[in-house]
Amino acid sequence: MIVLGLTGSIGMGKSTTARMFLEEGVPVHDSDEAVHRLYSGIAAPLIEARFPGTVVDGTVDRERLGKAVLGNPDALRDLERIVHPLVRADSESFLARHREAGAPLVVLDIPLLFETGGRERVDRIVVVTAPAEVQRERVLARPGMTEEKFAAILARQVPDAEKRNAADHVIDTGAGMDAARQAVRSLIAELAGKSGG
Repeated sequence: MIVLGLTGSIGMGKSTTARMFLEEGVPVHDSDEAVHRLYSGIAAPLIEARFPGTVVDGTVDRERLGKAVLGNPDALRDLERIVHPLVRADSESFLARHREAGAPLVVLDIPLLFETGGRERVDRIVVVTAPAEVQRERVLARPGMTEEKFAAILARQVPDAEKRNAADHVIDTGAGMDAARQAVRSLIAELAGKSGG
């Protein structure tokens, strides 16, 4: 089974690209979706213990949590120490299930793959990219996004050029979704050949 690590900076089209893999029948583990699930489950009491007042009705209130960690590197590190191992355990059980089922290819959608040392967990890395002006336009169109928030997020992410240089494969969503879908299909076909499937 080939484990493909899918990553890309904010606004590059990574979630859309992950959906394309899913639509082509490739199992995808979405780290963000796992965090959402964990925030309503086992992570909630751990986060409440460290950040009192951030859990409402058994679920982490993302806005309250955001305020608790924004601009506070120590608090953010504490949050990552709670959440990252849980997401990792969730992805390990996903991999075990699909390995057992004989899947030739799976995708781990890891937004901060480079930032969290995820390289050793995957066989190949796919970086989703787009021109900087396209990225900026997409991100600033999001509800509640500001120039300041965008700058803060970018400051925490490995620069796009570095990600592209470290990637085994690059999918550019700047040329439109049809081109991106074609790139996904080509990559699946290429890897299917390698996995002997």
